[in-house]
Amino acid sequence: METAIIPVTPITPTDNNDLVSSEVQPNKRRRKKSIVWDHFTVETVGDGCIRACCNQCKKSFAYITGSKLAGTSHLKRHIALGICPVSRQRNQQASDTKTANATYEPRKRQRATPGFANIPFNQERCNHEIAKMIIMHEYPLHIVEYPGFIDFARTLQPQFNMVSFNTIQGDCVAMYLTEKQRLLNFINEIPGRISLTLDLRISNQTVGYVFITGQFIDMEWNLHRCLLNVVMVPSPDSDCALQQAVVSCLSDWHLENRLFTLGLDQSFSNVNINQNLRALFSVRNPYMLHGQFLIGNCFARVLSLLAQEALWSVGETVKKIRDSVKFVKTSDTHEETFFGLKEQLKVPSMKDIFIDDQTKWITTYDMLAAACELKQVFLCLETSIPDYNIAPSMDDWKQIEILCTYLKLFFDAVSILTGPTYPNASAFYHEVSKVQLELTHAAMSNDPFISNLTKPLKEKFDRYWSDCFLVLAIAVVMDPRFKMKLVEFSFSRIYGDDAGMWIKIVDDGIHELYLEYIAQALPPPETFVEERNGSIIPEQNGGVILKTEPPEDGYLHEEGYLQEEQTHEAAPQEVSHHEVAHQEDSHHDVAHREVSDQEVDSQEITHQEEASQEVPSQDPLISIGDGLSDFEVYISEISGSHQMKSELDQYLEESLLPRVQDFDILGWWKLNKTKYPTLSRMASDILSMPFSTVGPDSVFDTERKKMDNYHSSLRPVTLEALICAKDWLQYGGLSQSCDGNVKMEF
Repeated sequence: METAIIPVTPITPTDNNDLVSSEVQPNKRRRKKSIVWDHFTVETVGDGCIRACCNQCKKSFAYITGSKLAGTSHLKRHIALGICPVSRQRNQQASDTKTANATYEPRKRQRATPGFANIPFNQERCNHEIAKMIIMHEYPLHIVEYPGFIDFARTLQPQFNMVSFNTIQGDCVAMYLTEKQRLLNFINEIPGRISLTLDLRISNQTVGYVFITGQFIDMEWNLHRCLLNVVMVPSPDSDCALQQAVVSCLSDWHLENRLFTLGLDQSFSNVNINQNLRALFSVRNPYMLHGQFLIGNCFARVLSLLAQEALWSVGETVKKIRDSVKFVKTSDTHEETFFGLKEQLKVPSMKDIFIDDQTKWITTYDMLAAACELKQVFLCLETSIPDYNIAPSMDDWKQIEILCTYLKLFFDAVSILTGPTYPNASAFYHEVSKVQLELTHAAMSNDPFISNLTKPLKEKFDRYWSDCFLVLAIAVVMDPRFKMKLVEFSFSRIYGDDAGMWIKIVDDGIHELYLEYIAQALPPPETFVEERNGSIIPEQNGGVILKTEPPEDGYLHEEGYLQEEQTHEAAPQEVSHHEVAHQEDSHHDVAHREVSDQEVDSQEITHQEEASQEVPSQDPLISIGDGLSDFEVYISEISGSHQMKSELDQYLEESLLPRVQDFDILGWWKLNKTKYPTLSRMASDILSMPFSTVGPDSVFDTERKKMDNYHSSLRPVTLEALICAKDWLQYGGLSQSCDGNVKMEF
């Protein structure tokens, strides 16, 4: 309904959020900002009532009533949406005029980002983005030949020429080769060793594909995990198939002498395969505990097998729960009745029931856990729905609750693998030892159901624990919050009175490993350097001790004394080091250590004889100079009599750091690498050890992944390029531009 307009002097409108005062001072007036005031005029129609009048159709709209501000949104809609009849008619006439003149004017973009309109079309850039899209989302290479995709791309950019299958395949492989070279350069610069894991997938044609993943710590103490190779093996059941794949990976990435640990899954290995890999591992890595760092089980797969074993042991009861859930979820009427009972019974649970996916054991656990919280509803459901005759009994619910207790134990342990970042090796010990302790305690339970449920689980987990406890314990010792104390504490609970023997195995193992790092840092037994005058002298501990010839006048230069003092000060430390090494690892007879001991001993004897000859017998005074020369000799003698502690012993004897949840163990070692130069190198290799061969998306799988028909139909180089490049792209490996990509045609 239109309102009569009282002619008044127009006033300047206020902003939407400003309160209007009864009197508007001239000096307080604000400028018009909204575009609607190009089409509207503000007029006062009464006391405290201001309306906006359309300049074209003369229709009046509310604007201000008292202290209430109507805003300008409805005014914008009147003009922009064509509600104004005069504006709509004028726009139509203008459109008809443009059509009649047959001239094309592109529509102006609203709020366009400055600069984008002037970007020229780049065919190569578009090809790169299509290749990147195919890699990232695992689209088939034939997508570039799909008519629907071709029409879609040409609609977006008419100038774009769709590439062929061979061209896009070449672009994908070229992108892979570029990123591979960048990753290879990065790996060559890391100071430590690299660990590998093996996973096997088999196609419907019984062809095997070995996925080899590398894990390492870089110079900045950041942990990296990336897929290195996908090697096709025609006969995956062959005892040499995995060995050939590992040899190919080591050669491809120049890792022949840098392998630290090798992890695989027991489900696709056997005794012969393990022996072949152990033999290869001992040759490629002869130092690390005599090739003992072959981790023959995947932590995620072990817990998955335990969960499946537990579910199978009470399979009939689990089936009752699953059938009950299906009965409710497959009928809208049943589901409505179920939740109606839930409200009547005032069950506090916020969980919803759902049908599990039996290829993921975590979904079965979630289904059972939710059903247990709603068991009162299921017990009353039979009275409301006569057709429901599969209700579990109270004993069934009790068994499911006990089962969920141990499934939750496995879930909590394996959840460290599902985080946004892969955990370092020290994080696994606590989870594994906790599972071992709980299963050991449960197997001795007086409850027959609990003992019968957990005894088979304990037997299977005992095999994993016996194979991995040493490397797990060595890894947690590298955590300054725990060191050997956590091993001693947990072993005493697991082994009881026999804990001392197992603790000694860990202590001897870590000291043996430390000595091997010391041996790697030492030079060959004796190397001789030829001086300018033709004399030859031995080299000790990596530093050549130059033979200083006295001048003709019989006096040594000042720097000659400095060199002699440094040599004699270093000798006691070298002797004590070799004594510690001999005591800690008597069965490691290294020839160059014995030679160095003899050389240092002879130097000490000579030094002591020279020191004793410095005091002339005819001098009546017993002190020389300021009287402190004898003190220096005394300090040198007592320093040589005390054994110097190794970096490892010094680290173990220091007090533990406070246990905080967000502790950065790699950052701590980065800060202390100067204090522990040798031990930090050892910690870098140990903390990068992987204990799982699968990715976060496969942690809860109950079935082994197979190679699908599409990927198995690709050429091996294309298959490896697509899968590896996707892994690198997910973790930022393909962050740089496409400049410099290699052009390849197939």
